[in-house]
Amino acid sequence: MKTYVCPSCKTDNILTIDIEIEQYICKSCSNLINTETKTILKSVKKPTENVVLEVGQKGKIDGIEYQVIAIVVRKYGTSVFWREYYLKDKDKNDAFLSESSGHWVFLQPKEMPKKDFKFHAEFNGKKYRWYESTPNNIDAATGFFEDKIKFSLANYKEFVNGTEMVSIEQVGAEKTFLWGKHIPKSEIKRQFKPNYMPNYSGIGIVQPYYINIKQLINVLAIVALLMSLLQLYNTVSRTNYEVFSDKIRFDSVRNKELISKSFDLNGASAPLNVKLYSNVDNSWANVELSLVNEKTNEIEYTSQDIEQYHGYESGESWSEGDKNKEFNFCGVAPGKYHFAINAQKQGFEQPNGETFYSPDGSKSFIYDEFGFVDVTTLATGEKISYNLSNLQTNDSVIYSELEKAKEFKLKNPNFSATLPDTDTLNPEFDIQAFWKPVSFWNYFIIIGIMIVLVLLNYWGKYLFDKEKWKNSNYSPFNEYTN
Repeated sequence: MKTYVCPSCKTDNILTIDIEIEQYICKSCSNLINTETKTILKSVKKPTENVVLEVGQKGKIDGIEYQVIAIVVRKYGTSVFWREYYLKDKDKNDAFLSESSGHWVFLQPKEMPKKDFKFHAEFNGKKYRWYESTPNNIDAATGFFEDKIKFSLANYKEFVNGTEMVSIEQVGAEKTFLWGKHIPKSEIKRQFKPNYMPNYSGIGIVQPYYINIKQLINVLAIVALLMSLLQLYNTVSRTNYEVFSDKIRFDSVRNKELISKSFDLNGASAPLNVKLYSNVDNSWANVELSLVNEKTNEIEYTSQDIEQYHGYESGESWSEGDKNKEFNFCGVAPGKYHFAINAQKQGFEQPNGETFYSPDGSKSFIYDEFGFVDVTTLATGEKISYNLSNLQTNDSVIYSELEKAKEFKLKNPNFSATLPDTDTLNPEFDIQAFWKPVSFWNYFIIIGIMIVLVLLNYWGKYLFDKEKWKNSNYSPFNEYTN
């Protein structure tokens, strides 16, 4: 440890590492001092803005402890500044930390290559592309310097390859060759423990893309392989099979719910495929289907329309719709289930108004929105409408039957009688259900998502690199550069 007493302000400037220095800048008065003659050479601006490390501060990089011995702020033009922290390890080897707009680069001096660099540089078997040449000078400085600090114009010629760079720094006839790499902001904070860190701005010239695409591909490839093996196991060990099949008359589920027989679904969660058929002809049918888990009472509901229309127009035939409908209940867990089924069709719709039934089930009484009641003889389907406002006066028999039907509903709220369907062309619909534990649908969806994820990251990296090189006159994205 050496102490250098400033000849101007008498402040002790302590250097804790054993090296010989030629000049230092007093930490108090900011005068540049020659150590041999102890003379004041000039006053130097003190580095303050966004300077987060201090002279004497220590931290590890790649497992080696370094100490900050000097800080230099460099300036390009009138508005571009960056900070350089001069480092020494215990073996007195030099290194540098360069910070610009919150982006950090760790640099080490290397032997100057014999080959001159133009648009590309080669170092340790890697090729680096010319990024920029930056003339600059010192704006502010402090600390200890082994050689004379040079305030004359310097030129930095920088070459980039991904997260690494090489730089040729020239001041007059003297050249220094450095190799550098990106170092995360979090690593600086963890090792040197500064009080604060400068905020990011833009993209650093050796900043890595946010995601390591090679690692992402490796991880997704392993996931895809495991999924493929699992899919192969499912295909070999399981089979798809029918769990339910029935023909159901529309008049048996009109205005009431049919509970199907129970069926078992075995294996892992899988889609339950359902197929419906109705002989609709220029008409429609609707089937409401609830899948009920008998253990948990969980219900999955769907309403499916079956429509088929056809005709002639301008001398040409046309048709739309289909007599068949197919859909899936997705991700159904294994267990015991049944269907709750309700259906209607064109000309045999569910009544919209409140419905009452005679105690013997021979008649239905349905209110409509216009103040009438439709009285239907269920055996024949004969229907007569009566005005409710004068029903008691005009037809006391029907009025009495209606009152009895109301009383009957109060005592039997779930009672429902069947109105026969006289339609012989489409009296029923078919329903089939298939348990599909072997399905490639989810497999291909996930594989597709992984492929899209990789492609999006390649596209994102392209945009990222393009933005990184936008301030360079030698961008690979500029068709006029080499």
